[in-house]
Amino acid sequence: MPQRILTCFTTLMLILSIFILTESCGVYSFKDVSIDYTKIKTIKIGFFENKARYINPTLSPLLTNKIQQKIVSQTKLVRTNNDDANLQISGYISDYTVSTTSISANQSTGNRLNVGVHLIVKNNVENKTDEYDVTRNFDFSADLSLQQAELKLQDQIISNITDEIFNRIFSNW
Repeated sequence: MPQRILTCFTTLMLILSIFILTESCGVYSFKDVSIDYTKIKTIKIGFFENKARYINPTLSPLLTNKIQQKIVSQTKLVRTNNDDANLQISGYISDYTVSTTSISANQSTGNRLNVGVHLIVKNNVENKTDEYDVTRNFDFSADLSLQQAELKLQDQIISNITDEIFNRIFSNW
């Protein structure tokens, strides 16, 4: 038994050593944000307007606020309202629809809320503009009304869409 503990400890120390070595050498990083801070220093984040056919009145301000918070807290970029910012992020909620996912005995038993965001990223340093569509689905019971499902899913919707947007802009996957 002591030999087994020693082997486990040695293996753990080896893994930890490799991790520390690669982390300090810059080979791997948990924050996989790919920003060249020598070129990109400022960011302007616009309001994400809701242009979907169905308007959830709280979604736009909550999403905009969460995106702003995530970018400020997880990057070194300085937020500005100037149009000459190195990066300009804007977009709009393009899809907010409900569909049926399952039926039993001619009754709907499951629904899916589809939320889509159209994202525009303008890089003024490289004089380049990219546009992306980000979509996430959120399943809920057909026993709930849309308003009940929105209340229940709101935090998850905001968090997941924000993460998708952030990863689309900054991750080098």
